Parts: sequence; C-alpha cells; structure tokens
Amino acid sequence: MTPAEQAAATFRAVHGTAPAGVWSAPGRVNLIGEHTDYNDGFVLPFALPHRLAAAASSREDGILTVSTLGDDGQLQRSAPLEIASLAPGAVEGWAAYPAGVAWVLREQGFGRGADVVIAGDVPSGAGLSSSHALECAVSLALLGLTGIELDAPAAGAPGRYEVARWVQRAENDFVGAPTGLLDQTASLCCTASNVLFLDVRSGEMEQVPFGLAEAGVRVLIMDTRTKHSHADGGYGERRRGTERAAELLGVKALRDVTPAGLPGALAALPAELAPLVRHVVTENQRVLDVVALLRAGRLAEIGPHLDASHTSMRDDYRTSTPELDLAVDSARAAGALGARMTGGGFGGSAIALVPAADVDRIGAAVEDAFAGAGRRKPRLFTAVPSRGAGRDSF
Repeated sequence: MTPAEQAAATFRAVHGTAPAGVWSAPGRVNLIGEHTDYNDGFVLPFALPHRLAAAASSREDGILTVSTLGDDGQLQRSAPLEIASLAPGAVEGWAAYPAGVAWVLREQGFGRGADVVIAGDVPSGAGLSSSHALECAVSLALLGLTGIELDAPAAGAPGRYEVARWVQRAENDFVGAPTGLLDQTASLCCTASNVLFLDVRSGEMEQVPFGLAEAGVRVLIMDTRTKHSHADGGYGERRRGTERAAELLGVKALRDVTPAGLPGALAALPAELAPLVRHVVTENQRVLDVVALLRAGRLAEIGPHLDASHTSMRDDYRTSTPELDLAVDSARAAGALGARMTGGGFGGSAIALVPAADVDRIGAAVEDAFAGAGRRKPRLFTAVPSRGAGRDSF
C-alpha cells in the first residue's frame, strides 16, 4: 500500500468517508551543503522515495483536526484546533507542525477548516526531514482544498519556493525550530533523477542530473537510529554563532566570505566562532565543486568532497556524534568512495557513495561495526532521487 493509499484508508476508518484528496511530500537527503542554507549559501539535496501523505477534506466550521498513523501503527489524534485562534506557543508536540502550517496559511488568506489524516514511510528522527515532509504535505492539502494545486498553478497562486518560505515560517515562528530553507525546498521542488542545486540567497535552482546507475554507484543511507530534533539547543546555538560572526565581519551573511578572504576573517573572529565560519565557507565551495563534477559527468569522483564535508562537520561545526562517525568510518574502511553525515546533526543519518557491486558487503560491514561497538543496529537502504511534493491518486 502506498503512503497515499494508506492515508486514504486511514481517513475512511477515522471519518467514515473518503477524503476529498490526498497530497504527499518526500523526505530528503542532502548530498552536500550542510548548515549553509541559513547563511545564504548553496545546498545540493535530493528527494527520497519515502513520503508522507495527507488525506484531507474541508470543514465549514473553521476547525482543524489532525490524525497521524505512527511508525508503530498506532493512530494519534490531536484535539480539535480553531484555526482563527492559532498562535505560536498554543500547540505543543507533533500537532504543532500541522497547526503551524494552518496558522501561516491563515495569515496568507487560506484559513479554511479541514480534517487531515497523515500516514507514510519517512523515518522519523532520522535526519531525513520527516517533519518538513509532514508540513509540506499538509500545506499542499490545505491549499488543494481551496482549489490551488502547485502542479497546475493559476494566476496569483503561490509558487513552490514561496510555499517553502511559508513552511519555514511555520517551523521557525510557530514550532520554534530555527531551520533554514533547505528541507522545505527540497521536499517541494526536487525532481526525479536529479539533485537540486539551490542558491538560497537568490532562490535560483538548477536540476542537476544524478545518474547513479550510469556511474555504477549507489547512495547508501545509514540511519543510526539516534534521534535528533532541530528544536533542541545545539542547532540554534550554531545558527546564532554564524549570525554573530557575520555581524562582527560586517557582512550580510557568511555567504559573502570567500575562500580567499577566509584567513583574514578567521583572524578577526573570537576563537569560538572561527571554526563555524571555516565550515560554512569551505562547505559552500564543496557544493560548487561537486556541482561542477556532476555537470561534467564525473559523479563517481565526488567522494573526497563528501569525506571533507564530514570532517568539517565533525571538527569545525561539531554536530556529529559517535554513531555518525562510526557509520562514516566503517563505510569508508569497507570501500565506500566517500561518506558523510547528512542533515542537521546531533544524531540521525549518514550517507555513503558506494560501488553498486559492493552495496551489500559495505552495508554488512557497517552493521558489524555497530554490533561490535554495542550500538543499536542501524537502518540501511539505498536511495535514488525521486519526485517532489504533489497530489496523488488513491
């Protein structure tokens, strides 16, 4: 059963009727470009085949009800929420994410009530953007109930990047998680077979071909099963640190610090801020270098840039964990062409670029390393670039 079919079936079970429609959004993997989005930099994500679907029907009373089918098969139902009364801090827990979407859409003039049921297969807490997949799916559902479909835009309707900014506002201002624009934009704007090269400052996007089969390689996802949350303190501390550094350097954002200007910038900063700046500046350059290789059809050569990104995340940005390091190091030792943690860090997942013929062997080596270290068995799977968010049949 697809996520859309599962959401529709659960909607029927909960509400006794078929939904008016089902909309879904994918999780994402960031190939490279971590913690650069809120510094006006460059990112390079692709959408996972895993999706969260929102089955929905309109209500005339201005009430939002949300039910979600968890990974354990248990249904959770929020209390009925009056959309007109929604305000930051008014809703806690998982229901804050769909409530935040309804709040920001109300501010944009889309305040219709709805019954929403969410189901899907994006692993939660794995650093694969399950919360943003949920928010993007709910955004498309609530817009779709008003007759606005992003696949068939009408005059005056919002575009995908505009909706991504709305979702960011819901996450930042309603949920209280200081995220950038990477995850929302990836979920809404990625396309099958491509990675999305996004200039966060300008909003310019390029769909860059990512021919894994042609290159004879695969992307192995290694979910360490150590949960993380962007609402926790570490992520916000890093963001505040980079904003403070930009202020001290007299630039709008760290995007404006060039590799040539990096030594002077580091010398001008307090010791605790210099490593953060070094990561952002060098990570932006790594994104540009990887894009250049992909455009030249040299996908199998990007591994050293993935390795360098992980080292920078581990040592300069300090967002890795022992489990993430173990996944990366064991994959490399077994023959991966490159590996790095992906996502905001402090838990979650790592990725490895591996020869297609060695996927099973390298995966087994990672599992053995976790078992030998007394760690929980990781969840492993390969992923290909998939379609972004949209309306589904069910």
